Amino acid sequence: MDFSRTDAQREILDLVDRLMRKHLPPEEVRRRDATHDDCSDLLKIYGDAGLLALPFPEKLGGIEADRLTVMLVNERLGYHASIAASLYSTNVDFGGMPLLAFGTDAQREQLIPKLMRGELRFSFALTESNAGSDAAGLVTRARKTASGWAIIGRKLWITNANTADYLVIACRTRPGSAGRDGVSVLLVPRRAQGIHMTPLSKVGNNCMSSWDIGLDDVEVSQDALIGEEGQGFRVLMHTLQYSRTSQAAKAVGIAQTALDEAKRYAVERVQFGKRIADFQVIRHRLVDMQTRVDQARWIAYHAGWLMSKGVRCRKEAAQAKVVASEALQYVTHHGMQITASLGYSMDGDMQRYWRDSRLYSFGEGTNELQRDLIAKEMGL
Repeated sequence: MDFSRTDAQREILDLVDRLMRKHLPPEEVRRRDATHDDCSDLLKIYGDAGLLALPFPEKLGGIEADRLTVMLVNERLGYHASIAASLYSTNVDFGGMPLLAFGTDAQREQLIPKLMRGELRFSFALTESNAGSDAAGLVTRARKTASGWAIIGRKLWITNANTADYLVIACRTRPGSAGRDGVSVLLVPRRAQGIHMTPLSKVGNNCMSSWDIGLDDVEVSQDALIGEEGQGFRVLMHTLQYSRTSQAAKAVGIAQTALDEAKRYAVERVQFGKRIADFQVIRHRLVDMQTRVDQARWIAYHAGWLMSKGVRCRKEAAQAKVVASEALQYVTHHGMQITASLGYSMDGDMQRYWRDSRLYSFGEGTNELQRDLIAKEMGL
């Protein structure tokens, strides 16, 4: 394994830096966080720059970059702004990856080119009141109609559902099924009749809205099915493997920028006649913070490298998600302590990193669940 960056990767990351400096500088991130702006306008910018085309095959107009390259983009976007990476990964992973792996030729040819241009936005509707980490616990159902299905149920904590063009909805299409059996995934236009949405308030991630969605006999055609009927759990697990590695990459990027801010403050802040970075307790804490970020980075890169090689890596994806999310929380916790009143102030950035980081240890499946998954993969 060689994780040194290729010339092409360096050019892509330089492009990301230029785009973020122009369209989402720090003061704009702060403004959008304060106003809860979802940043959907950035999608077209990503599309024009070719970033959304990275993981898709050339025959569809894509660039066909490997998974590690896509994760490097997620990490760099996360370094600039959490929402920048979330906007990118939710569309690529929740929309593009299930369509690419399980969609029909017609679905891929119709939707993926629009996704790559930044003209389509997707939202992944899996979580319910009793189904989240336990994805097999979902009860939303779809009954057969003459032309397709009618969906009845409720989904909770669905990210950016209000601005999505399509909801990727997991539901039961086999009456009486339970667990992993009888689950299907349907691609549902957000404006379909019978969809009702209520916004949910959160502690952090203000630019990434969450929604309570009611589904009241929402009718879709047979063509809405992604993958085989009743085999949707495979689609879900495939999609989550991608999203968990993206989440790990995002967490690494956010953790590194939080660490860099804490380090700058420690170098500049003078107490008792010297920089607080000169006190061993602060120096060692910063060292521990950087060490955890580097550990998370390399384990995330390893998972991305395996995916690029087409190797099954459920364990490694789960490990990356656990290590990176916990490194992020460690860094932001200690970053708040080091920056003290500045970090606690709503005028600073550390409080935003701290608030946003709390999501990562339970989003995309709790870390407790990930550890159980890892244990099974270890044969325990």
